[in-house]
Amino acid sequence: MPRYRFARILAGCALASATLTGCMGSASGPELPPASFVAMQEGPGEEYVIGPLDTLTIFVWRNPELGAKVQVRPDGRITTPLITDMPAVGKTPSMLAEDIRLQLSQYIEDPLVSVIVDNFSGTFSQQIRVVGATEKPASIPYRANMTVLDAMIAVGGLSEYAAGNKARLIRFDKTSGKQKEYQLRLGDLLKKGDSKANVMLKPGDVIIIPESMF
Repeated sequence: MPRYRFARILAGCALASATLTGCMGSASGPELPPASFVAMQEGPGEEYVIGPLDTLTIFVWRNPELGAKVQVRPDGRITTPLITDMPAVGKTPSMLAEDIRLQLSQYIEDPLVSVIVDNFSGTFSQQIRVVGATEKPASIPYRANMTVLDAMIAVGGLSEYAAGNKARLIRFDKTSGKQKEYQLRLGDLLKKGDSKANVMLKPGDVIIIPESMF
């Protein structure tokens, strides 16, 4: 074989190898600091915000007939004795209790109201959404100290053809008012047990997992 043809073949093989490596490699971009698999100390999360379809227990001290167990309607409102169509979504339980107290004060003197969230779904801004190449794409209610490992367990892990190390986390930065994107190494986390690939989540995070091209 002539030398120049052999050199061209070698160059073509090198180019194909570089292209393949680029396709299979991890996505580039900023990474979040690692989180512990087991938290050394648990801390409280942000105060819970009531969402549609949450189930609430409303208690009025010394006036049990004015309390109720209600589900927040899809339109974000609730109805209780003496109160019709009160907005509930977007409020904390203490905020809703104060609004109910103000309404009831028209009928009884100095009502004491408490609101307890029995079953919760949360607003979209408090859910973790996992989409793409996973076994069960889903919206998951956020809980304090939640990590990406917790979210992946909830959705059943990666699908067979997932490109786990090309996954991305989309997060809204309240300080700048802009959306930020971070690299996730889900393949290293779930298949190699790399603890450095586990990161803390925040309410409203979106995890996007693409499929591998090969």
